[in-house]
Amino acid sequence: MELSRSETSGDDAIVRSAGLDPQAVRAVVVVPTFRRPAMLADTLASLAGQRGAPSIAVVVVENDAAGREGLAVARRWLSGGALPGIAFVETAQGNVHAINAGFAMALATFPAAEHILMMDDDEVASPGWVAQLVDAAEREDADVVGGPVVPCFRDEAPAVLARHPVFWPSHDRTGPVAMIYGTGNCLMRRRVFERLGHRPLDPRFNFLGGGDMDFFTRCRRAGLRSFWVQEALITETVPAERARVAWVLRRGMRIGSINRAVDLKHATGAAGRAKIVAKDVAIVPLAILRAALALARTRNLVVAAHPLAVSAGRIAAWAGVEQQPYRAGNVS
Repeated sequence: MELSRSETSGDDAIVRSAGLDPQAVRAVVVVPTFRRPAMLADTLASLAGQRGAPSIAVVVVENDAAGREGLAVARRWLSGGALPGIAFVETAQGNVHAINAGFAMALATFPAAEHILMMDDDEVASPGWVAQLVDAAEREDADVVGGPVVPCFRDEAPAVLARHPVFWPSHDRTGPVAMIYGTGNCLMRRRVFERLGHRPLDPRFNFLGGGDMDFFTRCRRAGLRSFWVQEALITETVPAERARVAWVLRRGMRIGSINRAVDLKHATGAAGRAKIVAKDVAIVPLAILRAALALARTRNLVVAAHPLAVSAGRIAAWAGVEQQPYRAGNVS
């Protein structure tokens, strides 16, 4: 499959597979990317190897407007005939802007696509991933479907970190769930976007992260049905810099900041804000109890410290201090 000359003119900000029939596509996989060209190549290879899936296309969102290494990788895959789809540059930098742009492009470009999926640019999908998520959505009449993202440590992880909860999925069995928590392995039916908008992630979470958690919280509050498919496996590359105690502690703190930001967004009136303050106060002794229980269960000080890190992040957010890992130059 060659690239259309009309789509590669100008400043090469967008490329599209020649001969692509948008009306024939039933599922679209959105892949935002930022300065991970080698990992993105592995991601796209896993999508090219999908089996049993309906007619799919990929939408790659390059969020590094200056370097565009990801766009170059996508161009090679689109032109090589292995993957149909489109790749483009989103100049507004940040996690939320990139994801929203990908969703909007997928919905507009492929009007017959019923299923919009997403994975990250440091992930590899199992061969039946698309088929399993689509099958579950249709069989269960689910609006949102998620699956596990499991770690693949680039270097051997210290034993104290290998089973840390920041690296492992929130659910562990197939079936209905109240909600899922991340866009790293998910499917949304088109009707979800008709309900919540074609750019559904809130830009206030752009640099903190957590726009996906807020989005799925709104899905739950809107009464949309979520389902989990344990067999729809995605593997995430964990670089050496993440397999460190300092990184997992910072990640725990960011989870606390995100939790508070989501709570604050959905609080109503003075009573709602008062409940958040009460939760801020209560979380400290609760975190100490959870840490003690985790230590007794795992004998792992780093795992036991996770509830304390989450509570510390929440208290720091109360004081106006938040991490912003998705600003330019940072990759989280």
